[in-house]
Amino acid sequence: MPVKKSVATAAPAIEAQLAAAIAWLRSHASQATRDGMARYGIPGDHALGVPMKDIKQLGKQLGRHHQLAQALWASGIYEARMLTQFVADPMKISAAEMDRWCKSFDNWAYCDALSFNLFDRTPHAWKMVDQWTASRQEFVRRTAFALLWSLALHDRNAPDHAFRHGLQLIEDAATDDRHFVKKAVSMALKAIARRPALKAAAAATAGRLAATDDSTARWIGRDALRDFSRR
Repeated sequence: MPVKKSVATAAPAIEAQLAAAIAWLRSHASQATRDGMARYGIPGDHALGVPMKDIKQLGKQLGRHHQLAQALWASGIYEARMLTQFVADPMKISAAEMDRWCKSFDNWAYCDALSFNLFDRTPHAWKMVDQWTASRQEFVRRTAFALLWSLALHDRNAPDHAFRHGLQLIEDAATDDRHFVKKAVSMALKAIARRPALKAAAAATAGRLAATDDSTARWIGRDALRDFSRR
């Protein structure tokens, strides 16, 4: 009969893997990369300066390992947290854990990376879109629409009515003039329009927004209509 690992023996193993992963990240960091992050609106306070291609490479080496992902997130290091998109197990992360992580986001890169490579693969994705669109925190709301954007591109099993509901969420949020929110709202609208059965509904939404008196909603609508005209 195989012997189960105890929590006492598992914890040191995770600590060793965490230390090894952070050491690898440090060995691939540079001050030039760290300095350049500010140009993309990414705070450097907790960053090492590791290019995304290297983070992705390490993620492929490590594979899915949820306990390690939790330890990486808890480290607070920007690159370690970005690594969780490749290491966290979408079938093991809970809705509560997703919410905790999301509420600590302090830049758009977390919102988009985790939405596209982790959150959209979880069974909680649609629930979290609804929950996060109601938030007043900028990066939480950004994540809601980044996740909707990702689901529109990746979720081939979702019914059309889920995305029609998404279009209503887009209209409801279209007057939010915060830069990172309005950009994600626009991208979600354009992504939904890529689904053939929803193209007309998305165009109608864009048309209504383009005709409003609100400058942010008008920008989102016109941005989407320009994109549609180029397809």
